[in-house]
Amino acid sequence: MKLLQPDTLIRNPTALPIVASVVVSCSASRLWGMVGQFSGFDAFIPELSHIEMMGSGVGALRTKFFRDGNRVVEQLNSRDEQAMHMTWTTIYNTLGVARLWAAIQVEALEAKRSKVMWTIITEPTERASAGFEQFVQSFANSALDNVRRMLS
Repeated sequence: MKLLQPDTLIRNPTALPIVASVVVSCSASRLWGMVGQFSGFDAFIPELSHIEMMGSGVGALRTKFFRDGNRVVEQLNSRDEQAMHMTWTTIYNTLGVARLWAAIQVEALEAKRSKVMWTIITEPTERASAGFEQFVQSFANSALDNVRRMLS
């Protein structure tokens, strides 16, 4: 009998990063209070109906429920409250994403101006490859534009 070895289906994507960022007229702590909540992305992404969490802190899983019926399960990889950044990985989805790693970070520019940057590295499944990068870029841009409108 063959001895089974450790394996995993989770691999980091190797595509070029897709980056969205906006400058917001509010303090960095207020901005981080919105975009730094792993369980709260439905506050600024209208395509999400709700989010369900399993666990808390690094290693927690969130399931994002989209209004169109799609679902995405992601794991929080890292989070630094003081540095205002976090990273996560998609581990299951119905959107045609083969692999996805993402990071969000907030930077103070002035007392009442700050910047949020959302970096996404993703690879589509073969069935979703046409226009995939533009879709991801538009989605992230739209979400951060909502944040800017909500907090400015």
